[in-house]
Amino acid sequence: MPRVRAGFATRFVALLLAVLLTSASELCAQQADAPAPAEPKPVAAADRSGTKNTRTAPRPKARRDRPGFYMGRPIADVMSWQGVDWLFRETRVDEEQPEAMLDALKIPPGATVADVGAVAGYHSLRLARRVGPGGTVLATDVQPEMIQLLKQNAQAAGVNNIKPLLCSSKNSMLPDGKVDLILMVDVYHECTDPETTLRGLRKALRAGGRLVLVEFRGEDPEVPIKPEHKMTLEQVRREVEPQGFAFVTSLEFLPWQHIIIFDKPADKEETTPAKPGTGGTRASAEQPR
Repeated sequence: MPRVRAGFATRFVALLLAVLLTSASELCAQQADAPAPAEPKPVAAADRSGTKNTRTAPRPKARRDRPGFYMGRPIADVMSWQGVDWLFRETRVDEEQPEAMLDALKIPPGATVADVGAVAGYHSLRLARRVGPGGTVLATDVQPEMIQLLKQNAQAAGVNNIKPLLCSSKNSMLPDGKVDLILMVDVYHECTDPETTLRGLRKALRAGGRLVLVEFRGEDPEVPIKPEHKMTLEQVRREVEPQGFAFVTSLEFLPWQHIIIFDKPADKEETTPAKPGTGGTRASAEQPR
């Protein structure tokens, strides 16, 4: 009898071990087949006020234009000082009528005028005679060679109310709020940073002062100038007005060029009185200023 009980106990233990081993194998297999747990989602950090901060990193701004372009147009190369003789060509008087252009602007004696992109002084010398000894012509250019040529030409002409200034696309070198008229003849389309340039020019103008751009007509395919050196009136206005200038008029009597006139509206904090005859009141499209 004791032997029977011992054999039975042995068999019972063996059976129990087999069952336990089978259950353990099945459990391991189930765990292996189970999908991995999902990674926890990041929790937005709370700011000091106790509200959740759900801000993400700002996306980089896309370029509005590819390099060398502005608002869809190609920016023209700056004309080198080595080609300065072309600016003083004999045919320029007939083609551009510089004296008639300046007559239309009605510049009074004693005014402070900026000839921006003055090169060697083709218009600066004419402006100096119009503003007289009581006025000043601030003649700026980005090329030091042009500034040197301008000084030589002014000295040869006996003109001493021209102040040559070497400027850059980032710095107009013009005094803040002191300029009555800024003239840019065949220059604006070459500005490498139009927005910065326009902001600097606006800062230099007194309230009611005028910005005048003379540009070859981009609307006219018969104007014998490379397309990148021409501008349409629509394009000029689209670029200039958002920088705080008000369109006044465009004079169209020149053979090839627009005379596009803007002014600087008076800001609330600006109380500088206008000089007699220097503008400040908008003209109609039919009446030149």
